[in-house]
Amino acid sequence: MAQITPSRRTAEHLDGEANCSELLNICGTMSSAVDYFVQEKIWFDKPRYDDAERHFYECINSTSHPAQELGANTILQDIARARENIQKSLAGSAANGAGDQGELITRIKSLELENSSLNQVVEDLRLALSKLECRVAVLEKSPSPAAAPVSAAPCTNGTSVQQQKTSPPVEDEDDDDDMDLFGSDEEEDAEAERLKEQRLKEYAEKKAKKPTLIAKSSILLDVKPWDDETDMAKLEECVRSVVADGLLWGQSKLVPVGYGIRKLQIQCVVEDDKVGTDLLEEEITKFEDFVQSVDVAAFNKI
Repeated sequence: MAQITPSRRTAEHLDGEANCSELLNICGTMSSAVDYFVQEKIWFDKPRYDDAERHFYECINSTSHPAQELGANTILQDIARARENIQKSLAGSAANGAGDQGELITRIKSLELENSSLNQVVEDLRLALSKLECRVAVLEKSPSPAAAPVSAAPCTNGTSVQQQKTSPPVEDEDDDDDMDLFGSDEEEDAEAERLKEQRLKEYAEKKAKKPTLIAKSSILLDVKPWDDETDMAKLEECVRSVVADGLLWGQSKLVPVGYGIRKLQIQCVVEDDKVGTDLLEEEITKFEDFVQSVDVAAFNKI
């Protein structure tokens, strides 16, 4: 049996330790790799899930084809019904259009007839108006009032107007030479002037008889005494003693002022052209023993 030397044992021992350390390193690396893959959550069964997903979509596509065909058939049926409705509506509108066109033609014919009748009436009226103007012109140009009046017999429909004029018999041809052509105009002017003067005179008389409007006013006066010992009855008597043409005294009352003093408030109606407020104040203030002042409290037109 070979004897092992210490140096040889040491070398073998070192080789074994090196191998163990390498194995430990390899095991540690594999465990860290496994831990890394576990933490990264690698999908090892992905092919199975891909097959299941493909199978699912194939089933969906196989069931959707009948539904699509059914939807297409429904759309075609709706289109056919819409075409049928359009054809029916077109046929109905054509029939209604023919009826409306016939009614329109009838109305146009009636309007044409009415228009022709109105044109005929207008022509008749124009003819009657022209004949009437001729008649007025003849009446205006008549040389003397001795001429016979013109008689006319108008028809009710206005188609014709007949005029008949009679003249006095001619006794002698020299009478035409002695006729005064301007005498009638002078007589007519004189008659018109006389009528004008008469109407102006009548208008003036009528205007003179018409009553004129008299302007009046209602005045409310405040008559104040000197003190509370003034006899208000005597004061009112003095105020009412003022008399003037166009002055009419009305109601009165005593209104307290203060400290036992009362003022006389009296109303009157005056004609504006005859009596004024200045005249009333001047006449009332003449009673100096009773009246202190006169004020106009209200002034209204009647």
